[in-house]
Amino acid sequence: MTSDLVSVRYLVDDVAAAVEFYTGHLGFAVRSSVLPAFADVVRGNLRLLLSGPASSAGRALPDGTKPAPGGWNRIHLIVDDIDAEVARLRAVGVPFRSDVVTGPGGRQIVFDDPAGNPVELFQPAAR
Repeated sequence: MTSDLVSVRYLVDDVAAAVEFYTGHLGFAVRSSVLPAFADVVRGNLRLLLSGPASSAGRALPDGTKPAPGGWNRIHLIVDDIDAEVARLRAVGVPFRSDVVTGPGGRQIVFDDPAGNPVELFQPAAR
């Protein structure tokens, strides 16, 4: 089976809260939902698999290690106006890890979803 969707799995503490965050603030739409264990949301060609503690992805490994949200791997969302997006998200209390950083390719900022998974907003440099 082939698909144009690129899938990324995020472990989350609360699937319903994650669905609300991604659909309410970042323009994703629900593709499927089996609350409280799992849901997947889509935005364009990105399919984000939101796996809670009750999902198979949340089960402990043979050595007892428990998968957990967080880290620095992240989805990367391209925006037209990073300053406006940052202001909009800050106004609703989204926690940012830093201020906007400018580099040769553009401007970026990283913030956390409700479970502590990072999301990057990126505005490409004008060419």
